[in-house]
Amino acid sequence: MMKEKLLEKFQDVYGDINGTKVYFAPGRVNLIGEHIDYSGGLVLPCALTLGTYGVARRRADKKIKVYSMNMEDEIQEIAIGDYQVVNESDWTNYIKGVLWAFEKKEMVLPFGMDLLLFGDLPSGAGLSSSASLEVLIGFIVRDLYGFDVTNVDLALMGQQAEHEFCGVNCGIMDQFAVAMGKKDHAILLNTKTLGYEYIPITLSGVKLIIANSNKKHKLGESKYNERREECETALEEISQAIGIHALCDLDEKTWNLYQATVKDDDRKRRVKHAVTENARTKQAAAALKNGELKIFGELMKASHQSLSEDYEVTGDEMDALTEAAWQQDGVLGSRMTGGGFGGSTISLVKEDFVDEFIQETGRIYTEKTGLSADFYVVEIGDGPVVQ
Repeated sequence: MMKEKLLEKFQDVYGDINGTKVYFAPGRVNLIGEHIDYSGGLVLPCALTLGTYGVARRRADKKIKVYSMNMEDEIQEIAIGDYQVVNESDWTNYIKGVLWAFEKKEMVLPFGMDLLLFGDLPSGAGLSSSASLEVLIGFIVRDLYGFDVTNVDLALMGQQAEHEFCGVNCGIMDQFAVAMGKKDHAILLNTKTLGYEYIPITLSGVKLIIANSNKKHKLGESKYNERREECETALEEISQAIGIHALCDLDEKTWNLYQATVKDDDRKRRVKHAVTENARTKQAAAALKNGELKIFGELMKASHQSLSEDYEVTGDEMDALTEAAWQQDGVLGSRMTGGGFGGSTISLVKEDFVDEFIQETGRIYTEKTGLSADFYVVEIGDGPVVQ
């Protein structure tokens, strides 16, 4: 159904569908391991069946033409080799950034392409629509031009595009989860070494529900950069006393011994979050392997409490949405996911309670904040594919 809709639109925009292929790259949600991907920690994301679709074909000239069904404006044109950020809020920067990253690896596009894009990820929900687009573009470029790059390379190039070309600080988790997703599995990823393990998720009688708070991330980026700086300063302080390269090299016992090396109480709380969240992520992966969803849910709750009290990145709205979820029958766990100060929560809810959960959590959230949340029952899907 989706494929037909996309091809029909491609024909409208470009005149015919000769030589086209349809592609998809997922969005992602992080189940646990939040705000530690830049401290060398473990994260546990999974790819979703929602994401970004692309229809593409080669052109004879050196032009890349792009049309977005979401933006509904005119066709955008990018000249091969002329990759510059003209306007920081221009969504085509993510595309230019990936093409620029290929060029940095001496993989220059020999000819252009016609491209149509459509995303079904809710906007502003923190489900990595930018990483989804970056990996999709990399995947299409590899397929159309035959470049020799792996899916891990696509993740790293997507991160490089976002970080160096678009100027947005980001860890590796988002792009890695999108590029390496596997149906009904989470990815236990060591963000320092990029070592990873697929962890099977058996959700018998339980649903994964994302709630978009619809609170705009006004503080998100400034606080993200502030937290990164606090962690980097704390690492410098601790590493003078003990030889570590990342905060998550510490276990709780060692951190307790060396707490005094960190001179500021706020920074101490940031380190405490990094160390305990890393431990929770290990425990969560073990719980999933053993099918212990109740334990997994308890770890989700503890993760949110740490993000709220020690890392201070949740904000009133995310706390209200999560606390409303905790009160409901059939809820195994719920927590903020993503950068914080807005975005989404992720909840594990027994199947029989899903309707009631959505209704009651939504009602309490609106009463407390005046905002209306959107709920999505999601499935765990594969990484990028040719449809």
